[in-house]
Amino acid sequence: MYLCKYKFINSYINLYLLGFEKKNIIEIFKKMSCNSDTERAAASASQSLSSPLLTPQDHQSAGAPAAEVAETPVFDSSSSIVTNSEDNPSPPSTELEIPIVWPPDGKLSLNWIRNLMSVFDWASRNLEPTQLPDVFPVEVFDSLVLCASKILHKEPNCVAIDNLGSESTVVVVGDLHGQLHDLLFLLHDAGFPSENRFFVFNGDYVDRGAWGLESFLILLAWKVFFPRSVYLLRGNHESKYCTSVYGFEKEVVTKYSDRGKHVYRKCLGCFEGLPLASIIGKHVYTAHGGIFRHMPATPKRSKGKKNRKIAFNSEPSSLSIGSFEELNKARRSVLDPPWEGSNLIPGDVLWSDPSMTPGLSPNKERGIGLLWGPDCTDNFLKKFQLKLIIRSHEGPDAREKRPGLGGMDEGYTIDHIVESGKLITLFSAPDYPQFQGTEERYRNKGAYIVLGPPNFDTPVFHSFEAITPRPKANAFYNFEEVIDSDEELDLASMVTSP
Repeated sequence: MYLCKYKFINSYINLYLLGFEKKNIIEIFKKMSCNSDTERAAASASQSLSSPLLTPQDHQSAGAPAAEVAETPVFDSSSSIVTNSEDNPSPPSTELEIPIVWPPDGKLSLNWIRNLMSVFDWASRNLEPTQLPDVFPVEVFDSLVLCASKILHKEPNCVAIDNLGSESTVVVVGDLHGQLHDLLFLLHDAGFPSENRFFVFNGDYVDRGAWGLESFLILLAWKVFFPRSVYLLRGNHESKYCTSVYGFEKEVVTKYSDRGKHVYRKCLGCFEGLPLASIIGKHVYTAHGGIFRHMPATPKRSKGKKNRKIAFNSEPSSLSIGSFEELNKARRSVLDPPWEGSNLIPGDVLWSDPSMTPGLSPNKERGIGLLWGPDCTDNFLKKFQLKLIIRSHEGPDAREKRPGLGGMDEGYTIDHIVESGKLITLFSAPDYPQFQGTEERYRNKGAYIVLGPPNFDTPVFHSFEAITPRPKANAFYNFEEVIDSDEELDLASMVTSP
């Protein structure tokens, strides 16, 4: 029935674009023979036009509740989100190619990714979550994740984005949290990745929002298509612990049912391959959480070489800023970054927060990572000849509890201005979180940063409001009971690695 329905939808669109009225199209369908559901499929097609990716005309204020029912979007081929800028010259087909098929030669194309985005957007409005495999089969999922993982696992912990030219720009994106339609708008607004338009995504693609899987798969597709223009960094939510608490695990298992555990395991394996940080040009450091500590090793000699142990001193009195050599040697292939032991740097990079209090100290609020003050920002920038730190990790809920630091109303804050440069927090999920247990919403904007030549160290901020109304969706976690800002973690349930 579903494949037949998709054919009717495509046929409906073609007739609609030729100027036929709705009632005449349905009469035509009545004369066609597909199966006994012909008339029902025709009526359904008339209500769900093919390529409903939101356009700037649909980009309204963030005033509506996030989970309310969306009206059927009006198809507008001239302003579809999948056509934008000189980097995307050819208009997309008005027909969705469903189900999505992996290319026989294994090479993705721009049209394949456009279709993927359109299909996911359409499915979010017209299908139940359990029907996602009908449009994106698990075999295609396996092929995409395998190709992306091969690329990601070969990248260093800190990727150097230094193949920039005089016509290049770099777009830096913060937390997305499964807000698919806002991600699609952002890609439209900033322009699709290309050989000269680089993207650095700062992690937290999944959890809380209803479409974390679709959002992550779209980014993996762009990574496979432009491996040297698109960089996906890991966030603290790309972990087993967070995804088991904040909804992504349940989302995946719900959407792929008996194959859900397989899909979830593959996602976790892909998360382990995500790099931790980036250096853009020569002067900009980006990471999800922030800076990291030096891990001093002090040998303890005992009788016999076999019993010799290395003790790592991570007491507050010994905390100091680490080196990029240490960062690149850290073991990132862990399901959950440990909060104790010898491999603390990944947890620092993913979980740390800035503070207005000078010094470097353990992040007691989160139970993992560090808190660092303006003096540490200045020292970090000076030590590595940098001018800018761009991190993410904190939305409006977290900033509500951080005295002395700015709110997230515009999607970004400038937290530290020091002699050597600046520290910026960037958050790209507007009207966050999608599901909120309180009547009053934060109504924050999202934002992205554009860095341009010649030095790629002067941020240009682009704030945007949420796409509203969002399609109707149910949360995949108990958002009324689960705390919003990742605090008071149940560390005992997190996986630890030496």
